[in-house]
Amino acid sequence: MRFLSGPSCLLLFLLFLAPQVNAQTSTTQALREAVDQAVAEGGMPNAWWTILIQDADTGFPLYERDTGRSFIPASNTKLYSTAAALDGLGTDFRFETRIATDGMMQDGTLKGNLFVIGSGDPVIGGRFTDGDITAYFRQWADSLKALGIHTVEGSVIGDDDAFDDVPYGYGWQWDDLPYWYAAEVGALSFNDNCIDFYLEATAAGQPAVLRWEPHNTSYVTAENRSLTVAADTGLKEDYFRAQGSNHFVLGSLVPEGRTDSESLTVANPTAFFVHVLREVLLQEGIAVRGGSVDIDDLAVKPSRSSQTHLFSHLSPTLGEIVRPLNKNSQNLYAEQVLRALAVVRAPEAGEPAAGSAALAIERARRQTFGPAGVDTLRLQLVDGSGLARQNLVTSSMTASLLRYMWQHPDAAVRDVFLASLPVAGVDGTLSSRLRGTAAEGKVRAKTGTVGNASALSGYVTTPSGKTLIVSIMANHFTESSRGPRQVQDRIMALAAQHSY
Repeated sequence: MRFLSGPSCLLLFLLFLAPQVNAQTSTTQALREAVDQAVAEGGMPNAWWTILIQDADTGFPLYERDTGRSFIPASNTKLYSTAAALDGLGTDFRFETRIATDGMMQDGTLKGNLFVIGSGDPVIGGRFTDGDITAYFRQWADSLKALGIHTVEGSVIGDDDAFDDVPYGYGWQWDDLPYWYAAEVGALSFNDNCIDFYLEATAAGQPAVLRWEPHNTSYVTAENRSLTVAADTGLKEDYFRAQGSNHFVLGSLVPEGRTDSESLTVANPTAFFVHVLREVLLQEGIAVRGGSVDIDDLAVKPSRSSQTHLFSHLSPTLGEIVRPLNKNSQNLYAEQVLRALAVVRAPEAGEPAAGSAALAIERARRQTFGPAGVDTLRLQLVDGSGLARQNLVTSSMTASLLRYMWQHPDAAVRDVFLASLPVAGVDGTLSSRLRGTAAEGKVRAKTGTVGNASALSGYVTTPSGKTLIVSIMANHFTESSRGPRQVQDRIMALAAQHSY
């Protein structure tokens, strides 16, 4: 017997897969059988699956599989966070960062401290400034100069009291914490609360050249243990930061001709924010006699009533912020946006702590999830990003939320929410998926991945122009996430070809 291998085998596999990925189903029964076949042929006998496909306009279910079982949704949690924020705050909501002082100005000298009072703006940095990380800080320096301030006798003090002092989501895993996707949360946030490191290869056997942004700030120290290796050798990344420390050890093996880049989290974003701000003020010619201070480190917190407002910085609109949030699955943005619900007004009697994720989730439960038809008695959310494995939802809950947003009475909220979702084969976390299938450009959906959990939920346009809501989650598989994603893609392609 002769076995095919190499290109011949790959061609045979693609010929086998193609008709299934692009197969049309003209009846609901045919769709159900095709989806069952996709799961059965996925090769993951130990996985749990929940799948719901329904008409977005009527709610009619075309396919249901274990829709009442609770699953870890991973980053599908961001659907809940962004829906609640848009629904509760509106697309035009902006975060305000206030600059104030407790001193008086005399002959160009501010005889007092400079306060930066945050409300949770997640995008102070390079996100909306073409990558210019300190652009906003330089603008603030210009604003101070316009007020006649050229010297600050006191310190630059960061006031992050709008949020509680819990820096991580409930249940986050310790080994995620050094990496950008597990950045600390805070009412003052700068550069995604990360340092951007670059290791540029030199000659084989020599260390790579190390630099970091913003401007090699002295807020952190870095130990360069990297090594340049031969060009035909694979990159091997190696980073370490002890929890609570801002000392980094970088030991990557970097092939000749390449640069290894990585965003790594800092401890205490508030201290980071004001430290870099003070550095920028000095660079822009404003002398700062004092240091940079996290307000929580003061023995006595100064009263805001004694402060004089100087100017404010307004973020881009929430409608603009949720786009990179969902397209790129940016965890920090999701956490900050969710907590905005806990900042807009003080807690009422019996509500969780001010500025906490728990208060934000409770408000979202009442204001959005309940009216959306989500079973709030069984819904369990503990963070805004989905990094926590304690989040538990059902596919019917997610479908109810998606249908609520599809039919949202505020057209701007509906349109912004839909536009924020990755498009299959086009952009975001779906840019490389479903290309060349019937689903390319026809699926707007949120991905989700944590260990042993994978999800994909969103909207699918059919050949007749109808819109379907599809929610797929797989848990407890022991294979890589590639397997569940292939099944998800196959189901999305089936939905995109469905005519009924």
